[in-house]
Amino acid sequence: MKEDKYKKAIASILKCNPANIFLYWRGRVALYAILKAMGVKEKDEAIIPAFTCVVVPNAILYLGAKPVYVDISSENYNTDISKLEGAITSKTKAIICQNTFGLSSNIDEIIELAKQHNLFTIEDCTHGFGGFYNGKPNGSHCDAAFYSTQWNKPYSTGIGGFLVVNNDKFINDIKKLEKEKIKPTLIDNLVLALLILFRQYFINKYTYWTFVGLYRFLSNHNLIIGSTQGEELSGIKMPAKYFKDMSLVQISTGIRKLGELDKVNSFRQKNAADYTRFLKANGKTFVDDKFFSNHLFLKYPLLVKNRELFFELAEKEKIILGDWFTTSLYPVKGSLQRWSFDSCNYPSSTEIARKIVNLPTDIRNNLKVLGFLEKNQNLIE
Repeated sequence: MKEDKYKKAIASILKCNPANIFLYWRGRVALYAILKAMGVKEKDEAIIPAFTCVVVPNAILYLGAKPVYVDISSENYNTDISKLEGAITSKTKAIICQNTFGLSSNIDEIIELAKQHNLFTIEDCTHGFGGFYNGKPNGSHCDAAFYSTQWNKPYSTGIGGFLVVNNDKFINDIKKLEKEKIKPTLIDNLVLALLILFRQYFINKYTYWTFVGLYRFLSNHNLIIGSTQGEELSGIKMPAKYFKDMSLVQISTGIRKLGELDKVNSFRQKNAADYTRFLKANGKTFVDDKFFSNHLFLKYPLLVKNRELFFELAEKEKIILGDWFTTSLYPVKGSLQRWSFDSCNYPSSTEIARKIVNLPTDIRNNLKVLGFLEKNQNLIE
């Protein structure tokens, strides 16, 4: 079966048992599943960084539980480890460790703290598949880990994701939940296949801005299969057909894309090293060399003084920049009260979200990007 072949291919990279891998329509559904298997329910709390995608607190809220945010470190954009224990209460059930932009950090300390308080740990590896933390694959350290294979992730199946369960005590409950998954329809398969083909053959540096803008508009209004649907941005009620299985189109695409992963990851490391050298040499904020061994560099974070102008200039030169986490609960703009998020409580997250852009790392040649940075140094922090 193709599903077994896909799981074995994933397991060979993660060095885990294929039987402990579970496939889903989206990565966020994998998070929801493991939280449910861990018994997270109404009045429970789960700790997450105050710099993430809105679908992470949504998965917690869909279970009636409460997301508890912890501000981030300006050095690594992950949870500020010094503030973590202060967020733990008698209601805390789990801590989610996020490897932002592909960087895992402080996992060992978080796990030790969780053991002291009898809490579960989950790695958010949506940015980190194929990377490592202290010599072991991302996702192999905590009780479980969830991954995303959506557009622009380490490898893409259009949308999609999976769960790896490292603590066998949760296997039976996850298997029970498998029976509740909604099967993708023929239309789901067909639409997703067309989107994948369209992206492959029609999205390039000349058409990117037009089509990405259109895609986001359509997905936000639930007119097309999107990375984030409209109801996920406007409310905290679980959408219909949320708990969905992975489709055959996603599985087939995943098997093919996994074969390209090593080559793309080598580009990411090389480009990131080039960006760090340039930024360091010019007195700008950079990703420190000490993080490189634990960093996949799915995106390279760059802080700028005027983001709107920086994007405008990049578009004129046909340079594709990322806009991930340009808000603390990306991509929601404006008030975050629905998600019990008060920006005043998370100054580091709020400040970074105001200034951040993402440099491309999965490109063969970064000379044009470096030239653009050189020309616009005055806009870089």
